[in-house]
Amino acid sequence: MTADRSAALVEPEPTAGREPPVVERVTSSVELLWDLVFVFAVTQVTTLLARHTSWERFGEAMLALAIIWWAWSAFVWVSNAFPADSPALRGYLLTCTVLIFIVGLALPHAFGSDGLLFACAYTAVRLVHLKMYTDASVQGRARRDSISAFTASSIVGMALLIGGALLSGWPRAALWTVGIGIDYAGPAWLTRDRLRGLQRVAVAHFADRYGDFVIICLGESIVSIGVGVDAADRRLSAGLVTAAALGLLIALGMWWTYFHQLAERAQARLREHDDPVLAAADSFSYLHLVIVAGIIVFAGGVRLVVHGKLGAPMSTAGRLAFCGGVAIYLGGVSAFRLRLLGEHSPGRLVVAVALLVLFVVGSAFAAWLITLLSALLILSLCAAELALGDGGDATVNRGDDGSGNGQRERSTAPGGAVR
Repeated sequence: MTADRSAALVEPEPTAGREPPVVERVTSSVELLWDLVFVFAVTQVTTLLARHTSWERFGEAMLALAIIWWAWSAFVWVSNAFPADSPALRGYLLTCTVLIFIVGLALPHAFGSDGLLFACAYTAVRLVHLKMYTDASVQGRARRDSISAFTASSIVGMALLIGGALLSGWPRAALWTVGIGIDYAGPAWLTRDRLRGLQRVAVAHFADRYGDFVIICLGESIVSIGVGVDAADRRLSAGLVTAAALGLLIALGMWWTYFHQLAERAQARLREHDDPVLAAADSFSYLHLVIVAGIIVFAGGVRLVVHGKLGAPMSTAGRLAFCGGVAIYLGGVSAFRLRLLGEHSPGRLVVAVALLVLFVVGSAFAAWLITLLSALLILSLCAAELALGDGGDATVNRGDDGSGNGQRERSTAPGGAVR
């Protein structure tokens, strides 16, 4: 996690002529329960990806992940505008816990027989999200004009989702892609200027929630290793244990590249940012989708590795998921660092490229060798981070305008107040 939930939250005195500081809060128990349902939904995405390895199935899994992610991310934003002990927050999230569970149940066959159930349950979740923002605006916790700006794109996206569910085959996937694309584009580009004044961000809670989801997905990759070993239906040999352990080391290395210094530094930078809403939207809502997608793709690939024959070459799809998933993750973490901290990550990018090269040249390599080389690459990156600092790179500090004239961030303010 990116913040100590047990820490005392003490607010500084407001400065004359400035808005009072945002009251920080911890993650509530109902939000953690809400996360557990998303664990199930993410597991369903991994199952969808690993069941049949094809480009079509990969595209379906990534589209389903984008839909699930957008619902979760939307609720992080609106929950951030409510006090942790709000009865309304608890009621809304418990209602949506049931709805998102239905979404997860329908997800494996969302592109088949359960498409309409999937679309309708998801639409209900998003409508509750919009209702929550309406309540927050009445209470003065969010701006009505900012909410109305992205409401239109959300409704259009949901309509296309339901419309696509009435079709089948590629027309359904195409309409869903357009729908979720419009939903994503609303806050990012279509109404970006109006989004800036949406709400004041309780930074510690906000960053902590996204860190939670990264851990959820990394946990899914670890579960996938165990599921793959169990599904292999063979004796637990030394080779199988070694391959599983190497897969676990890769997952731990991925955790390290995010939570060793970077997560805390990103939270501190967001707290001091001149434009925190847009910075949070870009770096967390959008770029974290790339991070999460990389973990999920890797989870599907590692399940195929431990389920298959370790002494034989991996399938092209399995090798691409295994190597490419980690490469996507490292690319996402690098983009996150660049957007929020203004720092390049050549070390991470070099390892990402090396993994893609391993995919290209490793068609004849045994599965155990691919796993070993991938683990060595990730562990080398972690060692460089430990020796050289965050990212294992020479940092390039830049101002908010990307000019390179900024200074390294100060320590966090008392009580997590937005400055």
